[in-house]
Amino acid sequence: MTLATEPQDTPSSEPVAHATTLETWSHNERMRHIPSAAWMAQKLDVELRHRVDALFGVYLSAGHHADMEKEFRALCRSLDRVADVARHVRGNQHPPPDLGHRVSWSISHAVSNLNTLDAETFGRRFPFQTFERSNAEPLWAATLSVIEHVHRLTEIARTIDRAIDERMYEGLVTLQTPLDPRPMA
Repeated sequence: MTLATEPQDTPSSEPVAHATTLETWSHNERMRHIPSAAWMAQKLDVELRHRVDALFGVYLSAGHHADMEKEFRALCRSLDRVADVARHVRGNQHPPPDLGHRVSWSISHAVSNLNTLDAETFGRRFPFQTFERSNAEPLWAATLSVIEHVHRLTEIARTIDRAIDERMYEGLVTLQTPLDPRPMA
């Protein structure tokens, strides 16, 4: 039996492994309220691009409707915000001045910057000791802003062209024949 006041037998010359209380970014859990960067890029590049192209057709056929132009410019600013939050390389890229080219360029620029994000660390919470916020939350907020501007454009376009929903959703469902047309026996 040893007492607490007695000296220890021999001090160990080996370093003692201490468990660290610091977090690492790659080992932190994913934030459940943030979708993956690949999903955001696919949402912008496929679904929203198709809708925006259909809405821009309404804008052109309406003779450059002022409310739609205002909303398209707001959409471009939101897309630029997505691209700014997602980008790692800081370069000067200037959008084209024409609104039609600007919308397409902004979508492509945002998608290309989303594709550069590291899928392994994106959406993970930053370590608490850094006292920083993750870029995933502002990026998701900017993406939600883009989606909201597309909804606003859709509402304006419905007052101009009632058939816009048909054009936006064409190709969404592909009908297939349920049975082989050849006789079975």
